[in-house]
Amino acid sequence: MTMRDIAQMLDHSLLHPTSTDEDIIKGCEIAKKYGVATVCVKPYAIPFVKPALKGSPVGICAVIGFPHGNSMTSVKLRETQEALEAGASEIDMVINIGKAKGAQWDYIKAEIGFIQKACARKSAALKVIFENDFLTDMEIIKLCEICNDVRPAFVKTSTGYGFVKQSNGDYNYQGATEHHVKLMRQHCTVSIQIKAAGGIRTLDALLRFKDLGCVRIGTTATEAILKEASDREIK
Repeated sequence: MTMRDIAQMLDHSLLHPTSTDEDIIKGCEIAKKYGVATVCVKPYAIPFVKPALKGSPVGICAVIGFPHGNSMTSVKLRETQEALEAGASEIDMVINIGKAKGAQWDYIKAEIGFIQKACARKSAALKVIFENDFLTDMEIIKLCEICNDVRPAFVKTSTGYGFVKQSNGDYNYQGATEHHVKLMRQHCTVSIQIKAAGGIRTLDALLRFKDLGCVRIGTTATEAILKEASDREIK
C-alpha cells in the first residue's frame, strides 16, 4: 500500500461532543494535509466545514441519528436531506438499536430504505451503522440480510460512542472487532462494503481490518496512523 492508499481508507472523525467549531476546522486542516477520504462531522458543521475543505478532494460525511439512532424516522430523513443539501457526499446513519433488539425488522428495513432512497437521489453513499457492542451475532446477521435487500453502499461496525455497562459497573465499548467484521463480510453481499470504526488507532490495526475486508476506517488517529506509515518508509 502507498501513503495515498492508506489515507484514502480514512474517514477522519470529528465527532466528539465537546469539539468546538475551531477544533473541527483544525481537523479539516489535518484531513486536507493528508488527503483522506472524508471528514466525518455532525450535520450542523457542514456549512463551515465545506469552505474549510474548498480546493481539496476530501469529502464530507455526515452522521445521522448520532450516536444512538433513536430519532424518529421522519427526523432522520429530514436530517439526511438537509445534510445532503448542505454539501455532504456520504451519510453514516445509526439504526434504531432498540428496534433491532426488539426484532422489529420491518421497521429497521423501512427506515434504512427511506434513507437509502434519499441518498440515491443525490448520488450519495449511505453507510448503515449497526453499533455491534449492543448486538448479538444473530442480530448482526439479520441486519446484514436486511442491507442485502436495501443495498446501501456500506455497513459499519460502530459509532465509537456505544458505551455498554460492564460487569464492574463501568461503561466502555469494544468498537470494531475482528469477529464482527468477519461476520459482516461473510453475511453481506460482495457489493456492500465494510467500514470499521471504534478503537482503531494504529497502522497495524488498520492493515489487520483491511485484510478482513474493510475498505474504510473511521478514526480520530489519522495523524498517528499516517506518521507510522511514514516512519516505515511507506511512500
